[in-house]
Amino acid sequence: MAPRRCREGSFTVGGALLVAGTTSDAGKSVLVAGICRWLARQGVRVAPFKAQNMSNNSAVTVEGGEIGRAQALQAAAAGLEPSVRFNPVLLKPGGDRSSQVVLLGKVVGEVSALSYRERKAELFRTVVSTLADLRAEFDAVVCEGAGSPTEINLRATDIANLGLARAANLPVLVVGDIDRGGVFAHLFGTLALLDPADQALISGFVINKFRGDPALLEPGLRQLHAVTGRPVHGVLPWREDLWLDAEDSLSYAADGVIGRPAAPIGEHWLRVAVVRLPRISNATDVEALASEPGVAVRFVTEPSRLTDADLVVLPGSKATVADLHWLRTTGLADAIAAHTRRGLPLLGICGGYQMLGRGITDEVESAAGEVRGLGLLDLSIRFAPDKTLHRPTGTAWGQPVSGYEIHHGRVEQRAEDLASLIELPDGSSEGAVSGSVLGTHWHGLLENNAFRREFLRWAAARAGRDGFTAAADHSFAAARAAQLDLLGDLVAEHLDTGALLRLLEQGAPAGLPVLPPGAPPMP
Repeated sequence: MAPRRCREGSFTVGGALLVAGTTSDAGKSVLVAGICRWLARQGVRVAPFKAQNMSNNSAVTVEGGEIGRAQALQAAAAGLEPSVRFNPVLLKPGGDRSSQVVLLGKVVGEVSALSYRERKAELFRTVVSTLADLRAEFDAVVCEGAGSPTEINLRATDIANLGLARAANLPVLVVGDIDRGGVFAHLFGTLALLDPADQALISGFVINKFRGDPALLEPGLRQLHAVTGRPVHGVLPWREDLWLDAEDSLSYAADGVIGRPAAPIGEHWLRVAVVRLPRISNATDVEALASEPGVAVRFVTEPSRLTDADLVVLPGSKATVADLHWLRTTGLADAIAAHTRRGLPLLGICGGYQMLGRGITDEVESAAGEVRGLGLLDLSIRFAPDKTLHRPTGTAWGQPVSGYEIHHGRVEQRAEDLASLIELPDGSSEGAVSGSVLGTHWHGLLENNAFRREFLRWAAARAGRDGFTAAADHSFAAARAAQLDLLGDLVAEHLDTGALLRLLEQGAPAGLPVLPPGAPPMP
């Protein structure tokens, strides 16, 4: 396919680049999303790509597979539906030493950190061929690295950073988070610890989350260019209104408010406590609530935080049985029970829904066998070997709804008089309602605007918050699109977009200097 002409200047595109970071959460995901949004608005057919992601925040694709949620957001930025090709390898941690491996959207096994190394050659072949296919189909592919490219102890088996860049001859931008402090040392050290062949692909830097007058940075930018031979292609400012779709739960404060809650429309706030499970998955489910005026959503990790909550949310988990045990040992299980005894509303999502039942039979995820649940819903769960991956539609509380399912657990038995939450097109049902307790396997249910408004009214009435008023016209999809547009604007206004296009078209500049020590990779 011939490259298409970009609206900006006379540049053409037809290549790919890799955005790496000095650390985790340096800004790789949002920068890739911003570049994708900017290119798409220029008329460029662009796709995102992350060779290997490690996250329990995932999304279901058009093929019925599973990818990291950050790549689904990047796809949206590019105007695309999520595809397994955008994140061929996804690792979902289930414990401190093991992860589930998802290859091209499907689970292919469990690995430890050491056993994963033995599989990397096979996975790398899939990664490289998938990227090649995307480059043949799209005008541009913007790749995201993982963690830091300078994990020198892991370089020999790297498939997501310089290992990928070397295999596909990708120019690399390194982004650093100035809010952490020491950004110039981070950028310089990231480059200097790479071997000469890796350094040859590091084509420039981007500084993220800068607060203040950019003129104050200029001496440092010039000196960094002088000592590395690489320019800083832009300084992105700190923006408090960028918070949706965090890459993983580490991006949220341990006991902090999510997002930037707007003032209530009525007299009362609605206070929402989301239990931050040790292996929380799809924490982004509650962001739709946090985007609403007058709704203050907070992650909590200890029982006292539930005492003044109007609504409690028990979210998804990658280790349902282990996290259920954690609820009991921390006292949160008792606090949740006390909350419901007062008639206050509780919502369980996916793994959180499974915990609410009478019991869980799990020979798959934890091999724990029969485990007692919280007993708040009259149903029982059994884990199946195959994972449910689905993008269903239905009707809930009279409103059309859609969502996505990612789970091993299935409802095995339920009381005949237990009401359902969602009616499906085939006449079957999903989820459960019992008094003030709701549960569903669906992720994304709260993103349905009309249902979310009904849910908020119900929760406020149950909590006695008669002065709370749900916004009549708030759209979560519009809020997410506005954030993607803001990312595209930041790229257009603060990055050297001409340099980005040259890197896409021409690759890394020739003759870049090598910084000492330029150490060779470890064997």
